[in-house]
Amino acid sequence: MIAKISSSNTLYGALAYNQNKVDADHANVIFYNKMIEPKDGNFDIDTCLRSFEPYLLANKKTEKPVFHASINPDPNDKLSDEKLAEIAQEYMQKMGYGEQPFIVYKHEDIEREHIHIVSLRVDETGKKLDNNFEHRRSMDVCRELEHKYGLIPADQKQRQDGLPLRPVKYDDGDVKHQIANVIRSVARDYQFLSLKEYKALLTLYNVGMEEVRGEAKDKPYQGIVYFALNEKGEKAGHPFKSSLFGKSVGVAELEKRIEKSAEVIKNKGLKERSKRIISAAMRTCKSRSDFEKTLSKQGISVIFRINDEGRIYGATFIDHEQKCVFNGSRLGKEFSANVFQELFKETDNRYNRNEQDDNKNNPEHDERYERYEQDDRQDHHEQNDHHEQDERRDHNEQDERHDHHEHDERHERYEQDNRHGQDNRRNSPSRPEQSLHSFDNTYNEKESSDTGTGSIFGMFSTAGSAGDDIEEQAFARRMKKKKRKPKIHL
Repeated sequence: MIAKISSSNTLYGALAYNQNKVDADHANVIFYNKMIEPKDGNFDIDTCLRSFEPYLLANKKTEKPVFHASINPDPNDKLSDEKLAEIAQEYMQKMGYGEQPFIVYKHEDIEREHIHIVSLRVDETGKKLDNNFEHRRSMDVCRELEHKYGLIPADQKQRQDGLPLRPVKYDDGDVKHQIANVIRSVARDYQFLSLKEYKALLTLYNVGMEEVRGEAKDKPYQGIVYFALNEKGEKAGHPFKSSLFGKSVGVAELEKRIEKSAEVIKNKGLKERSKRIISAAMRTCKSRSDFEKTLSKQGISVIFRINDEGRIYGATFIDHEQKCVFNGSRLGKEFSANVFQELFKETDNRYNRNEQDDNKNNPEHDERYERYEQDDRQDHHEQNDHHEQDERRDHNEQDERHDHHEHDERHERYEQDNRHGQDNRRNSPSRPEQSLHSFDNTYNEKESSDTGTGSIFGMFSTAGSAGDDIEEQAFARRMKKKKRKPKIHL
């Protein structure tokens, strides 16, 4: 069982929070003490305010007179309304508020049933009740009630789950309320030394945080927005200004909390427990996942920041037992990101080598290895067959290229012979004189003849017969050469 206590100066806010649950059928009143009982039995805000009013009017010095506690049994503890009311009475009595007016609400809006108690820290004379070491006394009272009623101890559950708070689930709806439960508890209960450590802590509960800076009316401002995260750590839904959740989760109060945390951590030596547990895990764990599980069993969460290349560039440790947050470098150089990068790199390599050695002595591994060998041999034979086919195909292509080459050579020789015959006709010593002489005679005969047709045909007939003789000689030479060449099959 876990009890959470908060104090404020506004009674209306505490009553309205619970009354809204009642109006939505998510809560009901199961017990009240020294309260004005309504005629219809249904409590509302006005009735409750009248019951507390005399105490508030008598108060003169107490700044935060409102007492608001939530008591959360383990979900596996199935308790009736009567048993919860009895536990609430004993809790208030042992905390010193048994004679105060208070009202008890049972909430059923989430997976686990729990109760809320609203009361005051001042008596009817306006005197403040003793609230020294209130949180410590509350833990002691819870342990007594767990033992008396046979409830599951909170310490055991926290070590099993590692997270005392319920992470935000965006799909469940009422995101603003879920975020409020997380950030108010974290800002109040945990010690952290920077906003980055605070932000890292919130990611455990699927809550994101961003700083907002700008200028309005020529004045710089700094603020914070909160938003839900999905299972992948991505932003889900729209953000909420910190002012919607109260000053305790705004920049100013968080900076004050950081200053106070530095003193508390130093004075109480809160680093030592975390350093001792982390050092022991570093010596014994074989992998990063093993390291994280080992720390979780000791109530410590670790968040590694990893870049796209898979390298660790940051580490943050959250000690849920002492409720402290530490960046690795704050604990010492031996807990820096570079150390973990090299540590897990070596352990992962060593683990892989050991796994290979174990597989050598494993019969199942031998069978798998033999199957793999057979597959490899079959692949090798198939590759050889393909290789032989490729060689035959290449050889055929070479033969075809050779045949084409010889064909091209014959064709080239044939062209050369044709050109040689044409050159012989042009270069024949009798042809130019004969042609010119015949042309001159023909021209002269044309001039002296009436028609001149016979002499012109005689000129072409003489030139043609000479050319035919030359071509016949060239053709005979080519045929002789072909007879001497071996036959080529295309």
